[in-house]
Amino acid sequence: MYKGKHIKTAKKNRAALAQILVFLIFLGTLLVLHLALPDKTLSGRESLQTLPRFSFSALFSGRFTTQAEAYVNDQFPFRDAWITLKARSELLTGKDENNGIYLCSGETLIEPYTAPAEASISGNVSAFNTLAENAGIPVFFALIPTAAEIWSDLLPEGAPNDSQLATIEQAYSAFSGKTADICSALASHRDEPIYYRTDHHWTTLGAYYGYTALAEAMGFSPEDLSSYRQNVVTEEFYGTTWSSSGFSWVAPDSISAYVEQGEAVITTFPQGAPVEGTLYDQSSLETVDKYAYFYGGNTPLLTIRTGNAGPKLLILRDSYMDCLSPFLFPHFSEIHILDLRYYKSSLRSYLEQQNFDQLLVCYSVKNFAEDTNLFLAAN
Repeated sequence: MYKGKHIKTAKKNRAALAQILVFLIFLGTLLVLHLALPDKTLSGRESLQTLPRFSFSALFSGRFTTQAEAYVNDQFPFRDAWITLKARSELLTGKDENNGIYLCSGETLIEPYTAPAEASISGNVSAFNTLAENAGIPVFFALIPTAAEIWSDLLPEGAPNDSQLATIEQAYSAFSGKTADICSALASHRDEPIYYRTDHHWTTLGAYYGYTALAEAMGFSPEDLSSYRQNVVTEEFYGTTWSSSGFSWVAPDSISAYVEQGEAVITTFPQGAPVEGTLYDQSSLETVDKYAYFYGGNTPLLTIRTGNAGPKLLILRDSYMDCLSPFLFPHFSEIHILDLRYYKSSLRSYLEQQNFDQLLVCYSVKNFAEDTNLFLAAN
């Protein structure tokens, strides 16, 4: 009896040892792959953390450990395959969500909106009010709702989705200048493809309807949609919501352009010095970051001499403006587009140097709520 018990114990120990050995081999394999495989900087259009640079100041501030943790997560071997596996597992358990993204009808990926603290809204609006007081020119303010607001009925019942309209109304009521009702313009065309299914941006068609709302607020007549020729430049666009969702089987979007560059002269300032730019960067269509087709992607400042008569306009914006701004070309002689996420010089000095006639502040609701750089508008 004792011998039989001893044999059973030995078998259990061997089984446990075998499990430990398999687990260690698995971890070792992952470690070898992690060291051997080159780091990626993008997954779809989602930026990935690369190996952080060590310094004692970064270590003691906690920045290094935070970046190191993000690096391990982002550069995990076969990361995208694991995310897809997790997404399929969530669907099998009856959930329509993975990594905060919901798979809705028509293979539409939507990230619900979480309203910020009221202090965040009032703080950003206060910065814009200071800007309006000091600018000495008409200042217009426009907030763009995301698909989570206009297509909220596509989200499953009970999905946590705050009202972007409430954020817009709170911000507009506190702003001292003129505002544009982009939300209503988009809502009246909600049955059209005004947002990408795989990305957080609006489509160029959605941007056109945003342009009509700006025209009404700023006092000019918009061009009719029928006057443009739609040019589909790619049908293989996968956006940031697709990249982070894990729903990798969802079909890609198409990207369209409506406005030709014509006589417009575009200059970008990627690092302060001027560089010849273009309205449409064809080379971006061969990369994962296909939304960079518009102007070549994010830049601190770009200027457009449109070749048309009209006032001189400065726009403070996020990337939603990239596909909207071409519609403004016929109505302005010059358009300067500035991104406070990257532009770190004095905005007040730039205003004084350039003698603008009008100023437009235009952000998506989500970026307006989350961008920590908007206080620079008051500087």
